[in-house]
Amino acid sequence: MSLKRILVIGSASMDLSMNMYKIPERGETIIDDGGVAYTPGGKGANTAVGISRLGAEVVFSAKLGADLHGQKLYNYYKECGIDTSCVKVDREHPTGLAVVMKEGDGENRIVVYPGANSYISTEALREAFDSNPDAVYLGFEIPFNIALTASRMAKERNIPVFIDAAPASKEHELEALPEIEIFSPNESEILEYTGIAPTTMEACLRASLALYRRVKCKYIVIKLGSRGAFIYDGKRYSQSPAFRAGVTVDTTAAGDAFGAALITEYLYNGGDIKGAVKYACAAGAIAVTRHGASTCMPTASEVESLIANALM
Repeated sequence: MSLKRILVIGSASMDLSMNMYKIPERGETIIDDGGVAYTPGGKGANTAVGISRLGAEVVFSAKLGADLHGQKLYNYYKECGIDTSCVKVDREHPTGLAVVMKEGDGENRIVVYPGANSYISTEALREAFDSNPDAVYLGFEIPFNIALTASRMAKERNIPVFIDAAPASKEHELEALPEIEIFSPNESEILEYTGIAPTTMEACLRASLALYRRVKCKYIVIKLGSRGAFIYDGKRYSQSPAFRAGVTVDTTAAGDAFGAALITEYLYNGGDIKGAVKYACAAGAIAVTRHGASTCMPTASEVESLIANALM
């Protein structure tokens, strides 16, 4: 089987992770000994690391600041086996920073300061496409106009595009996107885009129908966390159940692990969407049992082992 090359165009940031037993209320001060740490993050970078660990070739197109965080992240990507030839350095803006506040049950709240991520150029995109990728993966932590331009460049080259629809914004002109392969929001994101909370199968279908009228895509895949994932292709729908790999300690980047597994398995299994979503659910289940963002990404053998054990 030939090695697939996936171009990830997205955000790169350093995460400031803060563990706490609860998020303070407005005006409240709490003292907590949960600990803080700087770890590699950014949805684009997390996904790139995840794809690399699953066995595909990754070209990462991103922008870092000319600072210590940027240097550490660049070295980390190299260590992960990622092609960094399209990672650019911005000498005017700092490396992106995400503040990740994690409560005792593993759930999180995240504030992103984009920094250099906001300044990816069209020229950099053209250079990235010279890598001749088999597929392109995009997220919305970079400016929407850059994601839109990249999608159109891919369409011109007949390269399939996969979009992780995070973070969501009512300002995103989804109708302007060209036809893409898979558009994947999570529960809060599809609520933002459609006004429909996907709390039941019927609600998932209504939300998917509403989103399908805005986005030209082959599949909508809604990430439902502990409930698995919902698939809609314009005519039929199905739900893939969740896996359980252990105790949930950190939900940060679970969606990125899901996305990395989704695109990788989809490309390698000939476009079997149900098989790809099942594989992605298993990857996400493993990710939540580990701390950190890109550091929680599972390997192919770990995902395959979880699926095999679940079938026994």
